Amino acid sequence: MISHDEIMKLQNGSDIRGVAVSGNETVTLYPESVNRIAAAYVSFLAEKLGKKPNDLRIAVGHDSRISTTMMKQAVLEGLVSTGVAAFDCGLASTPAMFMSIVFPQTHMDGAIMITASHLPYNRNGLKFFTRQGGLEKAEIKDVLQRTCTIKEQHSTISSVEKIDIIEIYAAHLCHKIRQGLGAAPDSQPLTGMHVVVDAGNGAGGFFALKVLQVLGADTTGSQYLEPDGMFPNHIPNPENKEAMKAVSSATVAHHADLGFIFDTDVDRMSAVLPDGQAINRNALIAMMAAILAPDYPGSTIVTDSVTSDELTVFLQDELHLVHHRYMRGYKNVIDECIRLNKQGTVSPLAIETSGHGALSENYYLDDGAYLAVKLLIATARMKQQGKAVGELVAALGQPAEGIEYRLKIQGAEGVQEYGAVVLKSFKERAVQAGISIASPSYEGVRLVFPDGWALLRMSLHDPNMPLNIESKDKGGCARIADQLATLLQGFDRLDISVFAQG
Repeated sequence: MISHDEIMKLQNGSDIRGVAVSGNETVTLYPESVNRIAAAYVSFLAEKLGKKPNDLRIAVGHDSRISTTMMKQAVLEGLVSTGVAAFDCGLASTPAMFMSIVFPQTHMDGAIMITASHLPYNRNGLKFFTRQGGLEKAEIKDVLQRTCTIKEQHSTISSVEKIDIIEIYAAHLCHKIRQGLGAAPDSQPLTGMHVVVDAGNGAGGFFALKVLQVLGADTTGSQYLEPDGMFPNHIPNPENKEAMKAVSSATVAHHADLGFIFDTDVDRMSAVLPDGQAINRNALIAMMAAILAPDYPGSTIVTDSVTSDELTVFLQDELHLVHHRYMRGYKNVIDECIRLNKQGTVSPLAIETSGHGALSENYYLDDGAYLAVKLLIATARMKQQGKAVGELVAALGQPAEGIEYRLKIQGAEGVQEYGAVVLKSFKERAVQAGISIASPSYEGVRLVFPDGWALLRMSLHDPNMPLNIESKDKGGCARIADQLATLLQGFDRLDISVFAQG
């Protein structure tokens, strides 16, 4: 039986992740584990909703990973053994699995997505949903603690009903686009538009086939739409340079109006303009804020902590919005957006530079396909006016340089505590050196220089301290790094050799 420690180590923030296929790594996520975790989720959900397991409906979906078959079998057996009504949604996106709770024709009590997002082919994991959204970090810990008291159970799953959740979800997105463009039901309002989709062989191919083509768009040049859990062409990750180059090249080569790239489970998206310009990171945040600004004047946009000063200027001076930098982690920015709205501060968007973006109008769900829907509607509207959607972010400035270092913390014990000591001393040394400190700062220490900024923080999950630097001038990052290297001398467990490397 898998030990308590092995179970608890599967937590990765608000998800569960591990190595499901050995490759060059030791397997940490076994069918036994997910079988027991699924049963523990039933216990958690029944208690949360005040229902008996026999009264619960739980949907299960998955991305295209090679370990999917054995993981889904184990999850479904774990669910069925508790007496719940389990439903097999097959290949799905993470947002679609949440929407299985919302859609009246499915009305699930909970949902499980088998995915490890953008991680390599040999990884896998679980994401859980209730009507309130994805489980919080503390709730995942609760589920894992319950897992430790549950034994593996085997049950026949031949009676498990299959649901084509992607068909339902795609129809929902089509409705949103028609509604946004004032088009009639069953019409094709995207006729005359050319849109390229790169799904990276993940779960996102449906967007080209079941949304764009249904609405009349030309999808010539779309690529890697077929599910393939080995991801043979490139990593399905909008932050990956090779992936962005692939969709950019396809968009330009086929003279498309727009290009989209999704991560494996479609909760993240980035886009490409006709000239190959990437709409990702700060540009994606700026684009989505520009689209939302007319409907939410003066509102607050919540982002992660590593966004550029140029984005702040754009949001505040061009769009007359408030920029609220918060802690990294998609659940962190979403929860902060929810908190602001509850206290009366209008905040329509929580979004990370990674491409995780959640809208208050869409259940605060980080949904790459929904971001694509909003961008499609804006593009179609502007095309009708003889304008290009890129005009919305034409005034966004860009830093001259940007770099990220990851400073490793040596030793396995007390990593978070040691990082806190480093941050405290780093801040004190910066003050002594006369360097300005940004305030408020919700994560780490952000230093302000005449030609740029630097942010030192603790990694969310790994034993290192990311250090982001941006400069308005060429050569500025190196100058700032030289000053930071001095401030970071003398910490016995902090590896700063990266500064010597360049």
